[in-house]
Amino acid sequence: MGVMLITHYTRILKYIKPDFVHVFAGGKIVEQGGADLADRLEANGYAEYTTA
Repeated sequence: MGVMLITHYTRILKYIKPDFVHVFAGGKIVEQGGADLADRLEANGYAEYTTA
């Protein structure tokens, strides 16, 4: 069984441990990783994936 969870809030990751984390920007996957990527996003934000 699998579940796809789409969220902007990493607080939910206190309750589940993802196998994969994907960052979408501009309609594309721009980075992939594991739970460590979610931790990095929480610490550093999404600014590196957005353009002004």
